[in-house]
Amino acid sequence: MNETQFNRDSSWSVSDGSIAAELSSLPQLPEFSRIAPDVKLGDDVRIFGFVNLYGCSIGDNSKIGTFVEIQKNAEIGRNVKISSHTFICEGVQIEDDVFVGHNVSFINDKYPRATNANGELQTEADWQVVRTVIKRGASIGTSCTILCGVTIGEFAIVGAGSVVTGDVPANTVVAGNPARILRKMEEK
Repeated sequence: MNETQFNRDSSWSVSDGSIAAELSSLPQLPEFSRIAPDVKLGDDVRIFGFVNLYGCSIGDNSKIGTFVEIQKNAEIGRNVKISSHTFICEGVQIEDDVFVGHNVSFINDKYPRATNANGELQTEADWQVVRTVIKRGASIGTSCTILCGVTIGEFAIVGAGSVVTGDVPANTVVAGNPARILRKMEEK
């Protein structure tokens, strides 16, 4: 799978693992990707194919895996690794140096509904985004679900398959459904 690397100065490079080419013409997106013009990309952001990015910001030296969607008003820090098949919705803030495993889903609505009280499809006016914050250096394992309104503390580790329903303290390992504290770690 081809990888595309983006730089703020609009110079892009593509690598297939053995051959690197510098593109002097218009930038080429990774195969079957959608990166909206309102996306703010830092320097040396690496994006793999089949991604959907719109209205978000991604910091320097971050890596976005295949089949990732990042929605508007999501903020991704520097040196963040987001693995394949992950969904990051509006209202999620991921600070620097965070690892997000494969197939992680974030939620931004405590009471999701398809329709409003009148039976019409909901619009943005019918609900409110609930923010979620992932602090610097945290790690989220494969196939986790992160409910809205939580903060995962600095250098915390969320075990694979966990459902995070409340705040996770810094330097703590949690796992399970719902995620519970397994142990504290030494502070970094």
